[in-house]
Amino acid sequence: MKLRSQEILKRPEWSINRAYYKSMGYSDRNLERPMIAVANAWSTVVPGHSNLRQVAESVKAGIWSNGGTPVEFGVIGACDGIAEGHEGMRYILPTRDIIAHSIELMVQAHRFDGIVLLGSCDKIVPGMLMAAARLDLPAILVNGGPMLGGPQIDGRTSDSTSIIEGVGRLRRGAIDMDELVAMEDTCAPTCGSCSFLGTANTMCCIAEALGMSLTGSAMIPATHAGRMQVAFASGEAIVELIRNEVSARQIITLKSLENAVRLTAAIGGSTNAALHIPAIAYEADIGFDIDLFDRISRSTPLVAKMNPAASANVIDFHRSGGVPAVMAELLPLLNGDVPTVTGASLAENVAPYRSPDNEVIKTLQNPFSAFGGLAVLRGNLAPDSAITKPAAIDPEMHTFSGPARVFNSEQEANEAIMQGQVSAGDVVVIRYEGPKGGPGMPEMFKAMKLLHGLGMGKTVALVTDGRFSGTNNGCFVGHISPEAMAGGPLALVENGDEIVIDIGAKEISLRVDDAILAKRRGRWQKPAPRVISGYLKIYSRLASSAATGAVLALDD
Repeated sequence: MKLRSQEILKRPEWSINRAYYKSMGYSDRNLERPMIAVANAWSTVVPGHSNLRQVAESVKAGIWSNGGTPVEFGVIGACDGIAEGHEGMRYILPTRDIIAHSIELMVQAHRFDGIVLLGSCDKIVPGMLMAAARLDLPAILVNGGPMLGGPQIDGRTSDSTSIIEGVGRLRRGAIDMDELVAMEDTCAPTCGSCSFLGTANTMCCIAEALGMSLTGSAMIPATHAGRMQVAFASGEAIVELIRNEVSARQIITLKSLENAVRLTAAIGGSTNAALHIPAIAYEADIGFDIDLFDRISRSTPLVAKMNPAASANVIDFHRSGGVPAVMAELLPLLNGDVPTVTGASLAENVAPYRSPDNEVIKTLQNPFSAFGGLAVLRGNLAPDSAITKPAAIDPEMHTFSGPARVFNSEQEANEAIMQGQVSAGDVVVIRYEGPKGGPGMPEMFKAMKLLHGLGMGKTVALVTDGRFSGTNNGCFVGHISPEAMAGGPLALVENGDEIVIDIGAKEISLRVDDAILAKRRGRWQKPAPRVISGYLKIYSRLASSAATGAVLALDD
């Protein structure tokens, strides 16, 4: 077992490094073992991370017990929920790349032999997986688990998004303020990632499908003893990965990424997976085509269904067998021979599991629908691609057309929706919210939830070069590429233009003559940037298209 940490711990030339470690209580025996980074995104800002101190202790105990030495450091992590609907959301996607960069810097500066990544939520998990792929060291991801749900509201277990829908209901007089406050007090009753299948839980499921987390670990609730048990086992597992010289790029391959896409399709995962999986592939130096999402989704039945597409939440999903049960059902469609952090192949890991064929997880022969959760659309409005989520859209809205109602920012759109300026049949266009234009590609979460709360979730469509939360439902198309700030066709849309969305035909089109569009292009002027200082200024200059994962393309 070759340990790169030993290269900077040998006596006498590196005695100073030994002295630094000894000043913190490490012994000579500790410094002879594999030095394993524990990158912990704990904070009391993010509910999904507030238990990671305890999770980290279990991980470190597992590392110690199997002959390794844990060395813990902190990682930033922002809460999408708290950042929703205001200027803070512009900073959320950019944190993903900062997380990847900071982990790389810490691990490389200190020559650690392997890394355990502790994170649960939206941009933290993909940022950590990006770091693992970039570093190509032994690595394993451990999440903190989802929170439990709250009381039943409208036939489903409530969660944090119930509040936004509640605001819409309050506005139309369906509930009073006391009822809204009661929701506030009860809808998020424990720590953990939000209990619906949003981006956070989608990415934790993807980490397991990739083979980067232990089998069955993704959806163990934050408050269950199993969460600490799997953390301990993960600590043991990272030592074995180092001993066996199994690095991240041996696990993160095109074949395992295909498995991750198929799992995403089969469970109706968040549209944000179409940003994060390409970004992970980019860091692993794997060529990745965004159309892979569409090809795989159209050959993958939807075999699991949960909020926002159904009343069940991710706790119900876990009780029904979770990721392993879905992967076992999908095995004929998967690359089962890929290696995983368990030391066994994917097929070996999921062999003991079976679909319960219940209201949460179905079988290939009895799926919820014949094709999966995500779709890639193209057309003259999105020549480089756009992303939607059929699993969260009522089948009656899989084709939709209507006049454009154009807004140049999310805030402008939200104000108009709240003031009753959007009508049934409209296609709301929110532009200049892409990676460069936002900057930071904020989520159009609030607009969709307001429409739902106002009773227009099934009568109004929304298209944007921004992105969506994994909790959104209704008719929505995001990630429109090229984005408006880059001069994409979305910048040329005017109020009243007809927009046609046809998910079955994989099309999103603007019904305006090419000659008229050419005249508009001649008049178009790129807007002044919204942010002219700080990190977002850097991000807006370097961020690639959403079609390629919105990564910081430093070498392009």
